[in-house]
Amino acid sequence: MRAMQFERFGGPEVLMEADVPDPVAGPGETLVEVEAAGVNFGDIKQVAGEHTDGPYAPKGPLPHIPGLEVVGRTADGRRVLGHVLQGGYAAKTVVADRDLVELPQGVSAGEALAVLVQGLTAWHLLRSVARMSPGESVVVHAAAGGTGSLAVQLAREFGAGRIIATASSEQRRAFARELELGADAAIDGTAGGYRERVLDANHGRPVDIVLDAVGGSVLDSALDVLGCLGRLVTYGASSRQAASAIDPHRLAMDSISVAGF
Repeated sequence: MRAMQFERFGGPEVLMEADVPDPVAGPGETLVEVEAAGVNFGDIKQVAGEHTDGPYAPKGPLPHIPGLEVVGRTADGRRVLGHVLQGGYAAKTVVADRDLVELPQGVSAGEALAVLVQGLTAWHLLRSVARMSPGESVVVHAAAGGTGSLAVQLAREFGAGRIIATASSEQRRAFARELELGADAAIDGTAGGYRERVLDANHGRPVDIVLDAVGGSVLDSALDVLGCLGRLVTYGASSRQAASAIDPHRLAMDSISVAGF
C-alpha cells in the first residue's frame, strides 16, 4: 500500500512516499481504508524526533509512518473516525475498536478530524484541567491555530466572561476575532510587553485562565497576568524554548496554579 514515512528525523522534507505491506488487524482492532488523515503539531514533533518517550514516541526502529487520526471506511462499509498512535499517513491503518466511532451522515472528513485530537484537547483544557466557570476570563495563546481557535469558540460556548486571543500577526488576530464565536480582543502574543497588553485587553484586571501552547518566555510572562486562584494550563511548547523554573513559593503566595495537559 501507499504510505508516507520517514527514515530519519527532521522537517517535512524527510517524509517520503513508500510502498509498504498492508497492516493486519488483531483482536479488538479494525482495518480502516483511509479517506483522509489529520495533521497535528504532534506529528511535526514526532517527525522531528522530539517525542523521545511517551505514547507518541516512534515504536521500534525507523522507518516510521506518522499520523494520529484518520477518517475512512471499514471492510463492512462503515464510515468511521479513528485515533491511532501512529500510522495514519497511509492508504490503510489499524485502529483499536475502543478508539473508533461511526460518522453521522453529512459530516465531512475535515470537520470530523478537526474535533478529534484538536477538539478534544480544547475541550479538556477548559473543562477537565482549567475547570472554567461561567463569567471567567480566558486568554488563549496561538488562537489562530487548530486547538487555539477551537478553544476560543468553546470558551464562548461555556460562558466565558471575556476571551483574549493572542497571535503572531494581525491577519491571525483578525481571524481569532472573526470566528463565529470569536474573541473579545486579540493581541500580539510575544513576551515583550505581554503583561501590559493582556491587562489592557482585560480592562486592567488580572485574568482567570491562560491556555498556553507556546512555552518559553511567553509562559513565564503569562504567570504575571493571573489573578487570585488563576490557572495556567500548558499543553505544548511551539517556541521550542524552556520556561524558567516555577517557584512553588510564588504559586502559594499568589494563589495561582500551573497544570499540564
